[in-house]
Amino acid sequence: MKTLRRLLYGEVLRAVVLVVLGFMSLFFFFDFVEEVQSVGRHADTGYTLVHALTYVVLMVPNHLYELMPIAVLIGTIFVMARLAQSSEYTILRTSGLDPWRALKALLVLGLAFVVLTFAIGDYITPAADRAAQLLKARYTGRITVGQTGAWLKEKQAYGSFAVNVGELAPDGSLHSIRIFEFNNRGLLASMMQGKSASIQDDDAWLLTDVNRTEFAQRDAVKAQIERLALPSLRWPNTISAEMVSAALLKPERMNTIDLFQYIQHLQNNQQSAQRYEIEFWKKVFYPLSCLVMVVLALPFAYLHFRSGGIATYVFGGVMAGISFFLLNNVFGYIGNLQNWQPWLAAAIPGIIYSVLSLTAFTWLVLRR
Repeated sequence: MKTLRRLLYGEVLRAVVLVVLGFMSLFFFFDFVEEVQSVGRHADTGYTLVHALTYVVLMVPNHLYELMPIAVLIGTIFVMARLAQSSEYTILRTSGLDPWRALKALLVLGLAFVVLTFAIGDYITPAADRAAQLLKARYTGRITVGQTGAWLKEKQAYGSFAVNVGELAPDGSLHSIRIFEFNNRGLLASMMQGKSASIQDDDAWLLTDVNRTEFAQRDAVKAQIERLALPSLRWPNTISAEMVSAALLKPERMNTIDLFQYIQHLQNNQQSAQRYEIEFWKKVFYPLSCLVMVVLALPFAYLHFRSGGIATYVFGGVMAGISFFLLNNVFGYIGNLQNWQPWLAAAIPGIIYSVLSLTAFTWLVLRR
């Protein structure tokens, strides 16, 4: 079995690497062509081909993370079909490789792909995506959301705050800050406007060029407005840089721990976290789809191929992989719109393909 596993693992790994290189080359070319157009539009700000190439390279981990299950499916199907066509798999079966041993061997390999996919999606991709967005923003403009920026909420013991961040600068600083303070009765207590802010390590923001307006309630009928202009102001809060990035950037650009902490922050402040919960569970379930893909590919080893028939099955594998990618995105949007359970919206594509995999394995391998 050790020799058989070495043979299967070597063949599958080479095929998956070949598929990954093909997809990455294709996406790299398309991304670079698009960025060349950006070089022409932003040449006056110093955005050059070197910056465009760096940006495209930083986007590679994101494409790799998205394509890993598809590459695993296509590569494994190709190997299983080729072994079946050349009768090598028949020899492996007569050497003691029964269906359950083959399934166990592929599941072990699939677990390795699960760990690799999780590591890429949770550690490499968020850092690379953030660096890419900040690099491009340095020459093409700051990062913002719509016309009003991003809104966040902070709840503290003596009241709550509604925070508006207009832009995220390439150096990580925040611009066009507005902070509205409400007391425990829900009345507006103060309003602060700052030109910029930097997030400190001691759970505080340091605002600069601050205009503060206080709405002091003297009694039941009298109120007084006080205005202050301050060069800087330290505002204690629990809104981290990752939370601001999540509000301004896409939630999938966060790692699992930061995304979980941001969900807890939203829930503690009575804000909707449905979208972010779906993304969290997608990050949990998506690497596990590599296991589903290797199980889906195993029945191809038990088919009978004519000469040249492999291309048809590989093409079917490509279509199956693309359909899984589409379902994974579609059910995320549907779950958010229909207010489904977040874990269910994220798990449905994997459940569908798990049922297909087990059905194919039972019918083609065990029954036939």
